[in-house]
Amino acid sequence: MMIERVDHVNLVVRDLDAMIAFYTNVLGMRVTKQVTIHGDWVDRVVGLQGIHAEVVYLELEADTWVELIHYKSPPGTAADNLAVPNTFGIRHLAFRVKDIQASVAALRRAGVALVGAVEAVPISQVTYAQEVRKRLVYFRDPEENLLEFCSYE
Repeated sequence: MMIERVDHVNLVVRDLDAMIAFYTNVLGMRVTKQVTIHGDWVDRVVGLQGIHAEVVYLELEADTWVELIHYKSPPGTAADNLAVPNTFGIRHLAFRVKDIQASVAALRRAGVALVGAVEAVPISQVTYAQEVRKRLVYFRDPEENLLEFCSYE
């Protein structure tokens, strides 16, 4: 197989400071690097001209990152219906947690609203291993990106 692992997930953001605060203070990630990107190399990679962007790397664990990127030039654009779960494209980012109830309690203490209640996925629909049940809950970050906490019990 060509793929070794998922390297990172990139979120284009409107308010970099608010998003850093949420992902570090609420979700417990840590900033490992903050850079400005610009130049012909990045213009060629993404197919835009005149890129000037701030990028923050947030680490979950060794070798797993979430990248927050704020485009100063050209400015970012918004797509319609990204907050709707059945919109085509990447819909959510899921984080595995050890204790889903404790994680949900931490979200509530931080004032984060849940999309719904913690649900157990029926074993008949999703089987990960014998006798293992997946439990999950959705919530949103400050820019309405859909996030998931999941645990396997």
